[in-house]
Amino acid sequence: MANTVHAFDFLDSDAASIPSVCIVFGRDAFLRGLATEKIRQAVLGDDNDVPYGKLAGNMVTWVDVADEVSTVSLFGSSGRRLAIVEDADPFVTRYRDELEGFLEKKRPGGVLVLQVEKWAANTRLYKKCNEVGLQVQCNPPEQKSGKKTSLDMDALSKWFVRRAKEEHDAKLNVGAAHLLVELLGTELGLIDQEIARLSLFVDIHEAINEDLVREQVHGGQLQEIWHLVDAAVEGKTAEALNQLDRLFQAGEKPQKLYGQIAWSLRRFAAATRIYQRARRRGDAVSLRDALKEAGFPNWPKALEEAQRRLLALGQIRGGRLYRQLLELDMSLKGSHSQEARGRLALEKLIVSFSKAMDPPRATAQR
Repeated sequence: MANTVHAFDFLDSDAASIPSVCIVFGRDAFLRGLATEKIRQAVLGDDNDVPYGKLAGNMVTWVDVADEVSTVSLFGSSGRRLAIVEDADPFVTRYRDELEGFLEKKRPGGVLVLQVEKWAANTRLYKKCNEVGLQVQCNPPEQKSGKKTSLDMDALSKWFVRRAKEEHDAKLNVGAAHLLVELLGTELGLIDQEIARLSLFVDIHEAINEDLVREQVHGGQLQEIWHLVDAAVEGKTAEALNQLDRLFQAGEKPQKLYGQIAWSLRRFAAATRIYQRARRRGDAVSLRDALKEAGFPNWPKALEEAQRRLLALGQIRGGRLYRQLLELDMSLKGSHSQEARGRLALEKLIVSFSKAMDPPRATAQR
């Protein structure tokens, strides 16, 4: 395997031998996350509880990183240390000379992973790492036609077909994968989440096809539903109700909207449950860790926004969300199956997140 590879090739490889320095670079945060996780597993094994260093590139110093990777770990199958510097672009700018020196020496004690967006091929650091390290390019695949470069739609569609089978236990037609890219663009994490949602609509022997994608996925509408859910959990009730009204005016039915809204809300419910269970066990878990485990996109901006919304939702609302969604699902199939009553049920769901629905706080007695 060459020392600089595309993420698709790296993810399909055995990755048995990981060098001391790995650069995971490119604009797609979803691919960067997948590549970094594969490196973690190759270095530390399949046990997710093995500790490793996760450092912020805008805050960490070179001394911190060098200490993290220079000692032998007591854990993990390889005994190697692992340090992952996230958002490492400013770190690379500050410590370019130190990194070049690090690459000149053999460092058997550990593995350093740098996650960066920009990684120029004309620098000494790039060329040296290409010789002795590993560089994983994390942009959507491209193809050249003469002097022009364009998205390699065939490679992207085939990769999603394989990923649907391996990660979501779902069959995805190549045509459906192609259509998903056309509708949703090249944000691969967004497409992957949509495949996970679509897998709920088919039986185990059925495939996600173009008809299902056309029926269930509308790029602009999907974004509007996500904005609706974000506004609702943040307590922006009027804004969420206005967005819901626009969807009804466009001809959408309550049962269909419920499926898309509930899919987004269940991730907040899952994150709340993961966090609460860990705290009851006495485990040290952050909200960001709970959000990642619940399936939120694993990149800083998305996690920061999700954490803000989860805090706005609160543990009480988040803890009862599963039951609330189950009761709503049953009512839409029974007492509120008529369109007008179904609309009312969805509106009540949104209003339930309003800060005005919070129980009054007890006041101190003089």
